[in-house]
Amino acid sequence: MRDDHAEYHNCILCPRKCGVDRCLTTGFCRVKSDLCVSRAALHMWEEPCISGTSGSGTVFFSGCNMGCVFCQNKAISRGQTYKVISTDRLVDIFFELEDKGANNINLVTGDMFIPTIRTAVERAKNRGIKIPFLFNTSSYLELETVKSLDGLVDIYLPDFKYIREADSVRYSRAPGYVDAAKAAIEEMVRQRPVPVFVEKEISGERIMTNGVVVRHLLMPGMLIQGKLIVKYLYDKYGDNIYISLMNQYTPNGELSRYPEIDRKVTKGEYDSLVDYAAQIGVVNGFMQVGETATESFIPQFDLEGV
Repeated sequence: MRDDHAEYHNCILCPRKCGVDRCLTTGFCRVKSDLCVSRAALHMWEEPCISGTSGSGTVFFSGCNMGCVFCQNKAISRGQTYKVISTDRLVDIFFELEDKGANNINLVTGDMFIPTIRTAVERAKNRGIKIPFLFNTSSYLELETVKSLDGLVDIYLPDFKYIREADSVRYSRAPGYVDAAKAAIEEMVRQRPVPVFVEKEISGERIMTNGVVVRHLLMPGMLIQGKLIVKYLYDKYGDNIYISLMNQYTPNGELSRYPEIDRKVTKGEYDSLVDYAAQIGVVNGFMQVGETATESFIPQFDLEGV
């Protein structure tokens, strides 16, 4: 039987390779090996093929291996709000979300707990869970860590935050992010090379059951970087992935040292990125419309469902 905690004793799950024994102390991610969950509930604000009208069964984990100065979820990313639960309890949560009508189980920022998550997903699948598992990640992962999810994760929802190393260091304290994200996404597409959808009988919605959706959050003043990311993804993967372009960047009130990003993205910046994607041939994509740069996309981390 596999030891859930073996990989935590010398933790190298992400490119930081802290090497600490997370059974005893914390790494950069601010959490030990104990499974820390902040919320488990239906979430309606993911991409349409993920949330649909029934919702995505999101499980928000606490802690984060990134250090984004603009973070919107500090209550959980800094390891401040959570409840420690067992692996068995996590499996039960999966089934509770399925019973509520979730289209999938959405593992949000579970990067720090992948060894335990693997065990929980295996148990749920052995018990006959019927909905797909989705891994929602920053992409700041070691390649071997992503490979360990092969056969367990049905849908990958990775970020591609930066294609310029200097920006990943300045704004997310994440050296090596660009190479790590490229390698991680390539492995995700290798595992799930073709998007697969099912049409729901009652609503007629097309819900993704297999595939990769890569997100890019456009940041103020970084339109060129956004276009470079779109071009890289489309040149490499074409229509085998979906590209989700997001405009919901919101200053968090703590950016006095980063005045260049202490504003929202303009409509002109975002429209230019969407237009560019269309011009180079992107068809499989998502865009956000209206005023999305609000806290409506950020749920209350009040331990609901945990």
